[in-house]
Amino acid sequence: MRRAVVIVIALVALLAGAVLLLYPRGAEATGRLAVGDPAPRFVTTGTLGGETFRVDLASEIAKGPVVLYFYPAAFTTGCTLEANAFAEAMPRFRAAGATVLGLSADDLGTLRKFSVSECRGKFAVAPASKRMIADYGVALKKAGVDTGVTTRTSYVVGSDGRIAFVHDDMDYHDHVRLTLAAVERLAATR
Repeated sequence: MRRAVVIVIALVALLAGAVLLLYPRGAEATGRLAVGDPAPRFVTTGTLGGETFRVDLASEIAKGPVVLYFYPAAFTTGCTLEANAFAEAMPRFRAAGATVLGLSADDLGTLRKFSVSECRGKFAVAPASKRMIADYGVALKKAGVDTGVTTRTSYVVGSDGRIAFVHDDMDYHDHVRLTLAAVERLAATR
């Protein structure tokens, strides 16, 4: 029994070390958008429940506020927990008239699986192109070098096409709560 506890502690420590290697202190993004900036328009291929479809940000904005949440990598612990939390909160996002779109540098095949298992078919995810990552200022950099993944940054885009809210934190815990509060504030002003 004691040996099993030691092994579990060692595995947790190893996992924590791996996370720090992937997302080390001092990692940063530059050129992030600010509240009031126009949201760069894009068209990409998204997936919802494993089915692919065309995502046009302009069309989504015409329906109401859009939450664009960038996350580093599908199936990593924080990104999985964040996706689960967004899935659980989708009834409230919908009630506020908002669309949620998760974006990462992952390929579409990986995101199809992530869409089914971790997003639970409740909201779409899509690959973020290098252009989108640059336009939204979410390239994760370490010592000035692009790591190939995005920062964990959430934007709420208002119906006017401008950034209404930004939350940038590699800790996933507050992204859902804060973006939901932002879209509910927007809904209250309509």
